Amino acid sequence: MREAEDAARPLNARGREEVQRLATHLARLEVRVAEIRHSPKARAVETAALIAKALGAPARVAEGLLPEDDPTPMAAAVFRETADLMLVGHLPHLDRLAALLVLGDEARSICALRTGGLLRLERDGGRWRLVWALAPGALP
Repeated sequence: MREAEDAARPLNARGREEVQRLATHLARLEVRVAEIRHSPKARAVETAALIAKALGAPARVAEGLLPEDDPTPMAAAVFRETADLMLVGHLPHLDRLAALLVLGDEARSICALRTGGLLRLERDGGRWRLVWALAPGALP
């Protein structure tokens, strides 16, 4: 099973560099989150730690962020939250979660989310809306 085989694989040098650029950019934009929740996979742990350091936010492992997890429980958990969160996970789960939050249908994509990409969603009444998306490698 691929998911089990690569769970301990860390970010490669390029991935670390991209995440560090992203973290620095988010800090410059003064992005603030109450907490960063991430999957237990090594790449997500490392990504969350780099961003947490740049933003001064706590990070912790959260269930329901693995690639093939059902996005419904995480969507319900996010709807209950009142604080701003950042989720660090994997595809295809995050793509399905974003579609479920914004469109109410996990089978429809709201954007071409790629590995290393970032979406900002904001609550808009009982639904969510996509505010912006950032593609990996888009930062100088």
